[in-house]
Amino acid sequence: MSEPMKQREGGMMQEPVSRRGLLKYILLGFSTIATAVGVLTPIIAYLWPPRRVTGQAGGRVAVASTADLPVNKGAVYSVNNKPVIVIHAEDGFKALSATCTHLGCIVFWNEQRSVIACPCHEAYFNTNGMVISGPPPSPLPPYRVQVEGDQIYVEGAS
Repeated sequence: MSEPMKQREGGMMQEPVSRRGLLKYILLGFSTIATAVGVLTPIIAYLWPPRRVTGQAGGRVAVASTADLPVNKGAVYSVNNKPVIVIHAEDGFKALSATCTHLGCIVFWNEQRSVIACPCHEAYFNTNGMVISGPPPSPLPPYRVQVEGDQIYVEGAS
């Protein structure tokens, strides 16, 4: 058998690509593409955020049963992708936005003091959402709450 012919191209000798060389080029191409996809995917996801699909905007959402919230208890629930605090006060159930009007921290129910507390800057709100102390500039916005049977419903805002 004779050796593979070498071709003369512009005065330089060029050998044909071997199987090993071809495999090297294929793997190099795939790894370059995989790296580019791995780098570009999060960048594109950041620049083009996904659509949020919400159920009924402003619709009624069942959040808890009355047994879950005895008098002087409160809890934070998600209503149409927004945090809402539901409190069982002496005068009935109340629902307020759980986002502090100062810096947007999520508030919680302080059972010992019977107030809504913001952990960021020691802000306190009463059960009607009015500011008792701290830096918040305005009260917590209220939500409409309904009790039917043993189920608590909150009407979400859009």
